[in-house]
Amino acid sequence: MKWALGIVGLLVVGLVFHLNLLVYAMYVLGGALLLGRFLARTWTENLVARRTTVENVCEIGGAIAMSVELENRGRLSVPWILLEDSLPRPARPDLRPRVQVEGPWVALTRLAPGETETVFEYHVKFLQRGYYQFGPLLVETGDVFGLHRRYRLLTEPQFVLVLPKVLPLQGYNLASRRPIGEIRVAHRLFEDPTRLAGVRPFQQGDPLNRIHWRATARTGQLHSRVYENSRVAGATFLLDFHQQNFPGPLGANSAELAIVTVAALANAVFLQGRQLGLVTNGRDAADRVREEGWAGEFLNRTLARQQAAAPGENTRLRPVIVPTRKSADSLLRLLQTLGRLEPTDGLDFAALLREAAAQLPRDATVVAVFSRVTPEMALALGELVRQGFLVAAIVVTFGAEALPDWAKPPEWAEILLAQGINFHIVNSEDAVTNLCAQALIR
Repeated sequence: MKWALGIVGLLVVGLVFHLNLLVYAMYVLGGALLLGRFLARTWTENLVARRTTVENVCEIGGAIAMSVELENRGRLSVPWILLEDSLPRPARPDLRPRVQVEGPWVALTRLAPGETETVFEYHVKFLQRGYYQFGPLLVETGDVFGLHRRYRLLTEPQFVLVLPKVLPLQGYNLASRRPIGEIRVAHRLFEDPTRLAGVRPFQQGDPLNRIHWRATARTGQLHSRVYENSRVAGATFLLDFHQQNFPGPLGANSAELAIVTVAALANAVFLQGRQLGLVTNGRDAADRVREEGWAGEFLNRTLARQQAAAPGENTRLRPVIVPTRKSADSLLRLLQTLGRLEPTDGLDFAALLREAAAQLPRDATVVAVFSRVTPEMALALGELVRQGFLVAAIVVTFGAEALPDWAKPPEWAEILLAQGINFHIVNSEDAVTNLCAQALIR
């Protein structure tokens, strides 16, 4: 726009004072400006990028290869193209890096008509769990004089889910059936007559419809059927992931330690064949993905890079829930949810319990995992206890010293004990591995 105004102004001056050489120069410059604008728009519209398909699920420490191809589908050569791929960046500069990238993700190239070129290839190693976005590809080109430039976002972003670490638990005993304390069933476990578990000798009081007549005829003694229970015990994990409760770099470490704690305990419950579920006030990263607006043109590089990032708001007023069920993929679904989980400023823990209390099964232990205890949180957990739930609490404080048994409990511990809630302190991954041993040896 500034160039156009300058050309028009000088052209008017040349026409008024009959400066023919100046008028001719402005005609040439104006024509070059219009031609450059036309070529830049044509070049960007004819560029097509393709990203190779990579694994969409990975583990911590795993690596993937990412490559991008660029094709010129136009009839004109593109003299220069500057490309930059969008990579995951930490939420705050004071946090440790989440990925390690080897190889270039910025390239400068040129393409002839119909030519296809692999512009760059790099390897990414994942250092932490998360939901990582790669792309879109930022493309910049323009006329050879640098008078006009165009920016465009190409290729749809690709997302890679990195699952949280699952630690083995020391002292874990399958026969004990107590990975996180005694499991109390508030309601009677009804038997399912459609699921035969076995046959046993007849006992006084067995109804006639329970008698297994084939086994009775074969052995000459009365035998009764034994059915499987229609409901099973397990655990529902309540994870507090409110951003206010994890301030600073140590808070970020505590948040990751809370994820590791839930993953380890969920794995222990799953190995027992019990039901498990998750309720949290964090936000699923998949909810913030916005696909519209990625492909488009921009007037400057800053606007294009901001559009590629598209952070979105971090508030959430609905809990993330993995229903408490017994199934073959229950652990995988829970780990995938933990991998995508992000802190939020929306729903606090007390409001989370009010929202999700009606969906908590009474035949599963409620395991609350949080970093900061407030009277409101303790009262909300105490209300679950008074409703007949068995509640256990795990306080995650990264780097804090674990209190010995004889130490005077802090104020937050007295608040939990006043509500009849037993708690454990987790300050490191070693404490997580010994968590079940502490609960089993009583």
